[in-house]
Amino acid sequence: MSRLSSLLLQVEEQDPKLAADLKREVAALSGRRRFGLNFERHIPETVELPGRPVRRGDKVRFLPKRGEKPRSVNRQLWRVDRIRRTTRGRVADLVPPQGKQAKCQATSRSVDDLVVVAEFRDPIYPGMVSTGKVERGGDRPFHTVINAENFHALQILLFTHEGNVDAIYIDPPYNTGSRDWKYNNDYVDSDDAYRHSKWLAMMERRLKLAKCLLNPAGSALIVAIDEREVHRLALLLEQVFEDAEIQMVTSVISAKGVVRPGKFSRVEEHLFVVAIGGLGASPWMRNMLEPIKGDKGATTGLEWLGLRRREPTSVRGARPNQFYPVFVDKRTNSIHSIGDAVKDDVDRRSVAAPVGTRAVWPLKPDRTEMLWGLTPEALRRNWKKGFVRVSRRGTVQYLQSGTIAEIADGTITVTGRSRDGSVRGTKPVDDDTPTPKRVWNLPSHNAETGGTRILSRLVPGRRFPYPKSLYAVEDVLRFFVGSKPNAIVLDFFAGSGTSAHAVIRLNRQDGGCRQCICITNNEVSPSEEIRLRKKGLCPGDVEWEQWGICEYVTKPRIEAAITGATWNGEAVEGAYGYTDEFALAEGFEENVEFFTVTYEAPRPVAHNRAFKVIAPLLWMRAGSKGRRIEKPSHNFHLADTYAVLFDLDASRDFLAAVAEAVTLRIAFIVTDDDRGFQAVCGELPGPVEAVRLYESYLTNFTINTGRR
Repeated sequence: MSRLSSLLLQVEEQDPKLAADLKREVAALSGRRRFGLNFERHIPETVELPGRPVRRGDKVRFLPKRGEKPRSVNRQLWRVDRIRRTTRGRVADLVPPQGKQAKCQATSRSVDDLVVVAEFRDPIYPGMVSTGKVERGGDRPFHTVINAENFHALQILLFTHEGNVDAIYIDPPYNTGSRDWKYNNDYVDSDDAYRHSKWLAMMERRLKLAKCLLNPAGSALIVAIDEREVHRLALLLEQVFEDAEIQMVTSVISAKGVVRPGKFSRVEEHLFVVAIGGLGASPWMRNMLEPIKGDKGATTGLEWLGLRRREPTSVRGARPNQFYPVFVDKRTNSIHSIGDAVKDDVDRRSVAAPVGTRAVWPLKPDRTEMLWGLTPEALRRNWKKGFVRVSRRGTVQYLQSGTIAEIADGTITVTGRSRDGSVRGTKPVDDDTPTPKRVWNLPSHNAETGGTRILSRLVPGRRFPYPKSLYAVEDVLRFFVGSKPNAIVLDFFAGSGTSAHAVIRLNRQDGGCRQCICITNNEVSPSEEIRLRKKGLCPGDVEWEQWGICEYVTKPRIEAAITGATWNGEAVEGAYGYTDEFALAEGFEENVEFFTVTYEAPRPVAHNRAFKVIAPLLWMRAGSKGRRIEKPSHNFHLADTYAVLFDLDASRDFLAAVAEAVTLRIAFIVTDDDRGFQAVCGELPGPVEAVRLYESYLTNFTINTGRR
């Protein structure tokens, strides 16, 4: 039912004749169509918040009995008028929501039989709690994965990242009619007469928030879509992003196609690219239509090769001085020292390793003794220059002489060094780089080989429908953030987490510190929902939530990509191909933290009693890097990139500490005193941004309810 229809029902309860007259006029108006996109702005979406404590003033629904499906009687909204303590436990007195004349009378229910509901037009006051992290990137910024309703998560980002996002990549539900997405907690299927307008209303609300997040000076929105909504989406994007440059790319994702009797076989999907602030696609070495002949995907970074010789004749004794130990620090997995050549008649097991190290020898998997590709003297010279390293799997790798020569003559630019001292570098784009075409046909973009197969190796035994090719997402992002090593990339339909994986790969190729923010929910599939309800489970139960998208696929996929180990502790099998080829088990030097959104009451927030759940938002606003201030202190606290002043009386010492902290970006000042806040602002160093708590937080989530 549309929003207008809902209002007419309310009028009908008070004045049936007036409602009938209005319906006739509405019917007449709806018959006249103006040029452009017309659709129903449906009644505001709602999201149920299982586990959220029921409070006075909340909107709630009745929970179905365990083992039963939600029915229409469960969809009625109520407002909690008060909560009473009785001998049967806490009981809520319920009335119809304000402004709605419900046909049913006020009633009471046990609090345990209710679930809190948030309507998108109502203000929310969210926090976040960490549900785990992976730290392998040293002082690099963290990627973040947020488990939440994406509309509410976008509102959070308006507080933390408004106007600072460099690229948004989304793969929204394609609205196939096969129950692939929900609207107001109900699956939308092909029999729904409002299927297309519901999809457009859902997308419009989120795109309006996304527009506020994009950097107006130069950023891009990329939307993947198929034939079902491609034309409606084109019109919607033109309406929301009136001043942007909009292009559409057609990408082949399965050359064998999807057989459809009586119809053309579908082999493609589409990518809309919305360029903000005149941003253009940075050229690359491919035109995206014709693959480079005889090449799987030329590299733009350094090509590290295994040091062990692999030809059958290169066994121990075949050449002098090329059988020796490389001692690797057990704690850091970096080279400690390089031993001397061992004579052919000496047992390698008799060679003692320095304390805290292990000896790595040139051995085949079957333990056959082989040779290294360089002598100890040559390897030591290259190691000191950063041209030798140990991979995550413990393999000794080196740069060939040709690559070293390209570094020396400037063909390859050294962009930095890893923690072990090994160099990072990239090849510049040639002036004659071809202009990318609008039809893409690359083997790497095949959804099965680049998507399903990679995902199956990262999360073995776990299925996810239609994952995107990792390399396809990587390629499209490279056009817009390839020249931005510190870019912020957002995906608010994150699914299995392909976008985060792609950003991580881009960082490895050029030593960048790009961050990806992934937003996904923890919904279970329709078939899984039936199975779980039959077992008497409900959303919010641990046994239910473990099967949701975020917990079952997204988190373990990103963890496996970074660590190189699957959810069951085994090394990830296989290797990456194309642009950057190496074993999946090597992982990445990256950091990621996982969060779940909470819903708070405004009064505890305003009185500094909810700081623990607000803390991650402050940390994200300051760059998601370094230490996080987890709890309030009596005066002030400084982290790596931000500081919080809790007591204005400590402002003198606070300002002195801030003046000495050269890495600070933001100072959060907790006060209701406007004069005191302005006085502190006037004394802060120029580069440090001042944010008033909790006024800025509360204001953000109050005014942004109108951006829908």
